[in-house]
Amino acid sequence: MPHDDVRRAGAVAVVVVNYNTREQLRACLASVAAESPAEVVVVDNGSTDGSIEMVRSEFPAVRLVEDPRNPGYGAASNRGVAACDAPYVLLVNSDTVLRRGTLEALRDYMDRHPRAGLAGPRLVHPDGSPHRSCYAFPSSTFVILEHSPLRRMAGWIPAMRRRYFIDWSPREACAVPWVHGAVLVLRRNAFEEVGGFDPSFLLYYEEVDLAYRLAAAGWETHFAPVAEVIHVGGASTSKAPIAMKERNFRSLIQFAVTHMTPTATTRLIATLRALVVAKLGVELTHRAVVRDPAKRHELDARVALWRQIARVPFVREAAALRAARTAGRSHGQPDRHGPHARVP
Repeated sequence: MPHDDVRRAGAVAVVVVNYNTREQLRACLASVAAESPAEVVVVDNGSTDGSIEMVRSEFPAVRLVEDPRNPGYGAASNRGVAACDAPYVLLVNSDTVLRRGTLEALRDYMDRHPRAGLAGPRLVHPDGSPHRSCYAFPSSTFVILEHSPLRRMAGWIPAMRRRYFIDWSPREACAVPWVHGAVLVLRRNAFEEVGGFDPSFLLYYEEVDLAYRLAAAGWETHFAPVAEVIHVGGASTSKAPIAMKERNFRSLIQFAVTHMTPTATTRLIATLRALVVAKLGVELTHRAVVRDPAKRHELDARVALWRQIARVPFVREAAALRAARTAGRSHGQPDRHGPHARVP
C-alpha cells in the first residue's frame, strides 16, 4: 500500500510478536488477513519451529522482522510499531484469532474517543467463555486478591468487586486502569509520546507499565467491548511454567520499584513473600496426604514451582533495580517514568 494511504486517518496496522508458535501464528494471520488491515508486521523473536518459513511461504504480503536475540515482548513490540506507519496499531499475541469486524470496530471506537491512548477488546476463550480483560494497578491488596483465596470473599463486597475487577467486567465501554495485553489497539501519537513500551520489562507487566505512563501523561486506557477476540493463552509461556511464574513476579517487583514509593514497594514484596511461603506450605501439606499417583505428580510440580519462587531474592533485586535507576538519572540518562508518578 502506498505510504500516503497508510497514513490516512483511521488506517490500522497489525503487529504480531511471535516466538515458536507456528500453528497459532498461522491461524492468527489468517484471521488478520480477513480484516484487510493497512499493514501487517510479524516480529519474530528467534523462533526455531518453522514460524519464519511459514510466514514467508503462506503470507508473502506480511512484513517480517527477525530478531534472533529475543530481546523481550516490549522491545519486539516497539520494533513492530516502528516498522509500520498507520495512526492506529493493533498489537496482538500470536495465540489470538480476530472475529470478523474487529479492526473496523476498534478503529471507529478510537476515532470516537480521542483521549484513549490504548484500548482492549472483549476477550474470550476458545470455547466462547469470557476471558478476564480488566485489572487494577498493582498494590499489596492487588497481590493478595490475585494470589489467595481471599479473592472469593472480596468478590462479595461490591466496592472491592468493582475496584479490583473480581469476576466482573464492565458491560459497557469505559476507562479502566489497564487491560490484558493479548490484544491492544494503540494510538500512535500517544504511544510515541510516552516512548513506547519500556524494553527493560522482558515479559509481563509491560502493558501495565505502558498504561500507567499513558495515564500520567493524561491519556486513558479503555475497555472497548465493541469487538471480540479469541485468546488461547499460554502458547509460548506454558512450555516453561516455573520460569514464567518467576518472571511474572520479577516483573511485578520491577513495576513496583519503577512506579511506587520505597515504602509501598517494601510492603508489596513482604506481602508477596508471605503468600509464596503460605502456598508452599499448603502444597506440601496436601502432598503429604494424597495417595493418587497422578495427583501427587501435579502436586510435585506445584511444590517445585513455589520452592523456586521462594528462593528468589526479591528484596535484593528491588534494591539493585532502584540503584540502577538512581545511577541512570545521575549520569543524565532520560527517565521515562518520573518520580513515582501517581495515577488514580
